[in-house]
Amino acid sequence: MSEALYRGALDEDLRPLSALLWQQKIAHRIVEEDGAQVLLLAVPEERERAASLLRRWQDGELRVTLRPAPAPTARPSNLPAIIAGAPVTLGLIALSICGFLLVYLNAPISWVAALTYEPFTLQGGRPVFSPAEGQIWRLVTPAFLHFGLMHIVFNSLWCWELGRRIEGALGSFNLLGLFLATAALSNFSQHTVSGSVLFGGLSGVVYAFLGFAWVAGQINPRWRHLAPATPIMLFMVGWLVVCLVGLVNVLGFSVANAAHVGGLLSGAAIGGAFALLYRNRS
Repeated sequence: MSEALYRGALDEDLRPLSALLWQQKIAHRIVEEDGAQVLLLAVPEERERAASLLRRWQDGELRVTLRPAPAPTARPSNLPAIIAGAPVTLGLIALSICGFLLVYLNAPISWVAALTYEPFTLQGGRPVFSPAEGQIWRLVTPAFLHFGLMHIVFNSLWCWELGRRIEGALGSFNLLGLFLATAALSNFSQHTVSGSVLFGGLSGVVYAFLGFAWVAGQINPRWRHLAPATPIMLFMVGWLVVCLVGLVNVLGFSVANAAHVGGLLSGAAIGGAFALLYRNRS
């Protein structure tokens, strides 16, 4: 979970403190929360060292001179900070891209079949499925399979937008647990409704992240920043309804509606449980 190191007024200049922390390679970010600036550490284990630097900075022992911003030519990359702040989110996107490439580049069918909810072989050009028989990874791996360019682009963008927020607030371990639980539940929902068919995609997990972020943000004031803006919620729920009533089927698209609904409901339930648990602890 991201560790809050410092909370200050909105008009306080935290650039010197931020520069000091970056000099010591302490990854962090500054967000606005409840009318204040909050400095969050990407790695909670750095809290003791960061707190020591904060005290020395407040006591005037450490001073940082901010240089004028150079021309935007040789700007250092902030890629390490991005990776440090959301490793699980980026990992999910990377694995999803790999799953898309397996399909797009016509990899051997056995490779794709290793990730589906049930193993299958092709007979007469049609998939013939067999029981998974204890291959528990298949509960989650269909989330990494994507069957079109728009499919992977849409899911990757929403996974990044929602996943990194949750990871920043709850930490990488909890986001990984949320993914495993909701991927399994959304895939189980789809298989229960559709039976042995070929399906995949991260969209069930995306809807789980959406439900988690919205419910957690409504219940726990500390996580209000997780809640997506109302237009985003209306768009995502509206798209879900459009898919449920079958309008996209007319255009020739096949949508795993049960995975979407299962993901949304399971994410919302887990978000409510987490929000109540952490609100009672605080």
